[in-house]
Amino acid sequence: MNKLILLTICTLVSGAIASQEWKPQQWPVLKNYDQDHLYQIALPLGGIGTGTVSLGGRGELRDWEIMNVPAKKYSTVTTGNNAPFFAIYAKPQNQEATTTLLAGPLYPQEYLHYEGRPVNHHGLPRFAQASFDAAYPFGQVHLSDKDLPVKVTIKGFNPLIPGDAEASGLPVAVLSYEVTNTTSQPMEIAICGSMRNFIGKDGSKFRTDWKGDYIPTGVKDNKNKYVENNGIKGIYLYSDGVDKNDPAWGTVALTTQATSGVSYRTSSKADNWNNGILNFWDDFSADGMLTEQNKQEDEDPMASLSVKKTVKPQSTETFTFYITWNFPNRKAWSSTVVGNYYSRQYTDAWKAAETIIPQIPGLEKKTLSFVNALLNTSYPDVVKEAALFNLATLRSQTVFRLPSGHMMGWEGVMDRFGSCAGSCTHVWNYETATPYLFGELAKTMRDVEFNYATKENGLMNFRASLPLNEANKGNSAAADGQMGCIMKIYREWQLSGDNDFLKNNWGQIKKVLSYAWTEKGWDGNQDGVMEGSQHNTMDVNYFGPNPQMGFWYMGALKAAEKMAIAMKDKGFAQKCRTLFEQGSNWMDKNLFNGEYYEHKITDPETFEYLDMNNPNVKIPSFQLGPGCLVDQLVGQYMSHLCGLGYLGNKDHIQITMNSIMKYNYVSDFSRHFNNMRSYVMGNESGLLMASWPKGRLEVPFPYFAEVMTGFEYCAAVGMIYEGMEKEALTCIRSIRDRHDGAKRNPFSEPECGHHYARSMASWSAIIALSDFQYSGIDKSMKITARPGNYFWSNGYSWGTIDVSDKDITIEVISGSLQLKSLTVGNEKEMRLKHFDLKEGDKQVIKR
Repeated sequence: MNKLILLTICTLVSGAIASQEWKPQQWPVLKNYDQDHLYQIALPLGGIGTGTVSLGGRGELRDWEIMNVPAKKYSTVTTGNNAPFFAIYAKPQNQEATTTLLAGPLYPQEYLHYEGRPVNHHGLPRFAQASFDAAYPFGQVHLSDKDLPVKVTIKGFNPLIPGDAEASGLPVAVLSYEVTNTTSQPMEIAICGSMRNFIGKDGSKFRTDWKGDYIPTGVKDNKNKYVENNGIKGIYLYSDGVDKNDPAWGTVALTTQATSGVSYRTSSKADNWNNGILNFWDDFSADGMLTEQNKQEDEDPMASLSVKKTVKPQSTETFTFYITWNFPNRKAWSSTVVGNYYSRQYTDAWKAAETIIPQIPGLEKKTLSFVNALLNTSYPDVVKEAALFNLATLRSQTVFRLPSGHMMGWEGVMDRFGSCAGSCTHVWNYETATPYLFGELAKTMRDVEFNYATKENGLMNFRASLPLNEANKGNSAAADGQMGCIMKIYREWQLSGDNDFLKNNWGQIKKVLSYAWTEKGWDGNQDGVMEGSQHNTMDVNYFGPNPQMGFWYMGALKAAEKMAIAMKDKGFAQKCRTLFEQGSNWMDKNLFNGEYYEHKITDPETFEYLDMNNPNVKIPSFQLGPGCLVDQLVGQYMSHLCGLGYLGNKDHIQITMNSIMKYNYVSDFSRHFNNMRSYVMGNESGLLMASWPKGRLEVPFPYFAEVMTGFEYCAAVGMIYEGMEKEALTCIRSIRDRHDGAKRNPFSEPECGHHYARSMASWSAIIALSDFQYSGIDKSMKITARPGNYFWSNGYSWGTIDVSDKDITIEVISGSLQLKSLTVGNEKEMRLKHFDLKEGDKQVIKR
């Protein structure tokens, strides 16, 4: 049965569940951020492809990105006291009441503003102390103040369950406020959420005021309505005036399951001279209850929902709120509306609330199972942090789903628009979170690449246009992107165990690989060596053989050979084998310089090799040449993950990884010159994109002096596979130290934009450290022989593997697992009988 239909049925038959006010369980903590490391924290709350609103490190709601566009630093207004917020009313028995914004203190850099409006909620009283605990997708803000009679923990999450894209793609932000009465007297406590009806105002439309400031516009005849249904109470925000075809048109709901103490306002007095917030503050501060206004006076009326309880001395009560939304008119990089998958599941935000909220207890339990399973493993904490926190990218505006269910992605997102359209193949080549956690979504990406973005001659446009029937527009092929997609479709076939998936795509796979053999193509003379003009992820064309393209090509040939054998296509398999052997041997003989693989530059017109030492020879601009490239072994990285083995001489690969660490790792960038973008500065450390131990080219490829996390993870994982775990952890730790909450957001590693897709290569460290490999075709699994507890996932099921000197214990936490064989380290493969585990099963295998 369709999971969404099941959810709807469950909603209809579980009114009793809906009427019970839920409160969260105890949540795990992987990383703590103190008050000095909160400024940049923004944990996205939202599902895959739904957009998000972020929970800030001090408790504020920021970056309202639910309306189909990126919106960093956007809070539905410019700056002021009208941005959405939650506040607390606290009145100890026989004492004065206090009303306080549920957020921590301001930072010094937030004080200066020419008109006294430096930051959202600048005029509202705040808590003096704040800290943040995280184990994504769980975020917890802790607020306290010696002058206040309460302590508060704000808990925010959205369900994230591997293998279940439906449950991980819900348009909801769950916010629970756990309030502790620190006094010896009973206390009246009220928590209130307020937001103006910002439908239509996504920041893309604006006017200038008399000061020249940009003022967001777009609202028109917006309305708020209080609703009670199926045990859910709250305010439904909609619009009668915004164009229903506008990407900013939609609906929002602010709701609670509280059974008593609920009060509300669907509007405030007219907001002349900020009188609306004054009117609200006076009303709420009087007794913690809200008084409905007689009429609506603003086109963006302020909705407020309050829950009031009496809290016993030294006791804690929980106040939970839900924000749901539905904005169906996504355009993404298309000029026409392509729509949203999630919007097909709900008619509006209120229906989303009624469907989702009753499921939250079960979805929280499953999400906790995933996070706790990973946190209780033997991986270093910094590896868990890098892998887990970068999953936020899947839920950011970087990713969306078409109504057909296809997952699409920008490379990343700028503050107000997407960065680099088209599910760019060469960028998305690096990440492994999607295939290993959401296999079906990964298969939809392969479907776009091979069956929509590929032309009849095998040219795969590395950026897919939208709508999908226009995906193959253009003639832009990337050598690394195209070869990497062949390795990825092999991976998806293996992980899924779906032979029909291979059969249905085999013709396209052959066509895509054969494109490399076209006349004057990447390997036009079919000798196994890429020597033509090779567009690649450095946004330039390399001329001549180089390790970055070469090893992608070797990996594609090896993957294609295995797929050809499965398809009983002996001739194609033999051709792939021959080209692989020729190309691999040639690269080891001609590109390996004793320390690493380098680039032999050829003339763009004649394909003749250029003498780099001849001063009279003109070298093309933007090349690598004799440089040591950070990801020169990216094809080998993917080959290890796919279980395809070594693509070149093993000793050369190991030496190269040592050279990358030797020449590219910089422990202090204070004296480093960089003419381009800086993602590492000052005394921070990281892996340079390239170094030139023997002398730099005059004009290297553009990003040579930069540091970007996706490339760093790729190199670090390569080091793990070559036995350099200490060096790998040094690199990963350098990345996460830079994203410390004070300088950068721990839930967004930027490259060309926030939430950059390549950063999800961090998940590969989980796979590499456990040496995990899985084939759903052969029903086989491999795991490291090193004792420890490891997390495993194949995109469809997941669990843990405990390795000891005597036995192996495999647990299936979600999904099912059939195995015919298990290999532990370099030990002999063990044949298994009757190994068919269902969810919750555990089996011990003697070594």
